[in-house]
Amino acid sequence: MTKSEDLFHKIAGELDDVKEGKMFGALCIKAPNGKAGVMFWKDDIIFKLEGDELKNALSLKGAKLFDPMGNRPMGGWVQLSYDHSKKWKELSKKSMDYVKSLKK
Repeated sequence: MTKSEDLFHKIAGELDDVKEGKMFGALCIKAPNGKAGVMFWKDDIIFKLEGDELKNALSLKGAKLFDPMGNRPMGGWVQLSYDHSKKWKELSKKSMDYVKSLKK
């Protein structure tokens, strides 16, 4: 297991009212409403964000919209490498707070 994946599991264990699951075959963190807010993909972490949180995350060096197929970026999903691992927990919390507010 890589240090990125270790950190993903650690963060998932520290967040309230969430559970680990799978989305598109990748590890993810889900809210009680079944919505995924954080994903672990190819040693990066992906966050579902909106508004200023989305803009701020995309302004980080190397950040990009998550584009698993290489031709259709997923709106609102920001991909960050381990270079930004110090921000992963904070962004995971913001992401999960956001998806918890969405209707099932």
